[in-house]
Amino acid sequence: MTGALTLVTLAGYVALLLWGVHMVSTGVMRAFGSDLRRVLGRSLRYRLNAFLVGLGVTAALQSSTATGLMATSFVASGVIGLAPALAVMLGANVGTTLIVQVLSFQISLVAPILILVGVVAFKRGDRTRTRDLGRVWIGLGLILLALHLLVVAIEPAAEVPSVRAVFGLVASAPALGVLIAAGLAWAAHSSVAVVLLVMSLAGAGVIDPAAMVALVVGANLGSAINPVVEGAGSGNPAHRRLPVGNLLTRAVGVAVALPLATPIADLLLRFDPNPARLAANVHTAFNLVLAIPFFIALPATTRLLAWLLPDRPENLQDPGAPLHLDDGALSDPHLALANAAREALRMADIVEAMLRGVIEAFQADDRRRVAEISRMDDGVDGLHRAIKLYLTRISRDGFDDEASRRYSDVLSFAINLEHIGDIIDKNLMELAAKRVRFRLAFSAEGTEEIRAMCERLLANLKLAIAVFMTGEPHAAARLIAEKEVFRELERHATETHFLRLREGRLESIETSSLHLDVLRDTRRINSHIAAVGYPALDAANGACPRPVQERASGWAEAALDGGG
Repeated sequence: MTGALTLVTLAGYVALLLWGVHMVSTGVMRAFGSDLRRVLGRSLRYRLNAFLVGLGVTAALQSSTATGLMATSFVASGVIGLAPALAVMLGANVGTTLIVQVLSFQISLVAPILILVGVVAFKRGDRTRTRDLGRVWIGLGLILLALHLLVVAIEPAAEVPSVRAVFGLVASAPALGVLIAAGLAWAAHSSVAVVLLVMSLAGAGVIDPAAMVALVVGANLGSAINPVVEGAGSGNPAHRRLPVGNLLTRAVGVAVALPLATPIADLLLRFDPNPARLAANVHTAFNLVLAIPFFIALPATTRLLAWLLPDRPENLQDPGAPLHLDDGALSDPHLALANAAREALRMADIVEAMLRGVIEAFQADDRRRVAEISRMDDGVDGLHRAIKLYLTRISRDGFDDEASRRYSDVLSFAINLEHIGDIIDKNLMELAAKRVRFRLAFSAEGTEEIRAMCERLLANLKLAIAVFMTGEPHAAARLIAEKEVFRELERHATETHFLRLREGRLESIETSSLHLDVLRDTRRINSHIAAVGYPALDAANGACPRPVQERASGWAEAALDGGG
């Protein structure tokens, strides 16, 4: 019982340490996340800059995993190349060593002060950033407190036979130590927390220096596994090059360092004989020494990764990858805009498929179908991002009024489609998932109302595509008139829903909030569809001509008189 209780106590202190590291990372991300991301995105043209920025961002976040995920997203979107992104990761690995170096000194006495200041800032702070920084101070205080408690608990625990047996097993099999530390770092999403734990064990004298080296390098290996696992679902193998490259770098370092664990420990102990400081020094030396040769070999590493993880063939291309954005056409504005328009039509095709899926999602109890429709929004977002970047690169030489108008049309069309995709993904599919999760069912009338409104959205989307392609002003006026038609449809559907509530219909009572939210979101989608008509009307003499206005009003009245 004594051994079991001791292990549970140690596990609790380790959990406190992990939570402190988590609070520091999330606090910094909430306070400065957008700023750090902007710095990371703007400073990656040169490898040395990328290395330093990766070091600085990770020193602030204390999470090379977070830095790696940001860099991976930049590579996937084409913002930066693979070589500077790899340099970012080399710098990020070094950045994780800075707080370990600071915490390796005996500064546990400031833990209560940090927690007190953090709580006051979190509770009394007027600004959001002040409250987020309060989380950081609390997290740092918890880390120091956890380290102190670990040292206090480990010293007597070292005499417990079961605990001594566990540590003895790690000491006798360094490879096992690597696997254990890698597993802990992977589970905790943090090499910093595991290295701090190893530092506590070393300070209490329960592991020898060679075993400590194995545990530290294992923690470095484990933290590189998370981005690979999280990027495993990426459709294009090329998007996994950065996390795989970082993992290969760490694996090579472990393969070299593990046989030399004893000489490495002896060498570093000459500079600082403190066992706790040894763990921090191994962590720093491992990442610094590893960064130098791989920084020099970045071009070769990039070519190797491109060979191992080639781009996916065109016929299996990710729906979010552009097909028509030819860089060779950028010097000809009209041709480039035609390419962008073709890509925007691909966005429209995906949005149309999503709208058809909405009808299925609210009629069938299929969670997989709901998730599949949500994933389709990734394709919409990818094409939207690619179109925007392509439009910004089009040459302005020879940009006449027609090209300027078409530029605005394509951008506006893509933006509206992206908003529609987001509404379907983040709103309608969440409502559909909630309906399935709680086994809710709309009334027959309610289901028919939703189906009819979605069918109307599909028809309006087809009209919007025609307006985008032709610019015909009367079709545009008809599309805009649908805003009033759809508003009336929503009003009528809401009234009939409340009528069913007054009648005490059980299905309507259970699904009332869902039903009203669906009606609201379909109206929002229709507003974005109708917005496609305004540029065509603006192009017709700069304003909506009176005959077109009269026809639009007539179309709306006729549709409403016909019951929609």
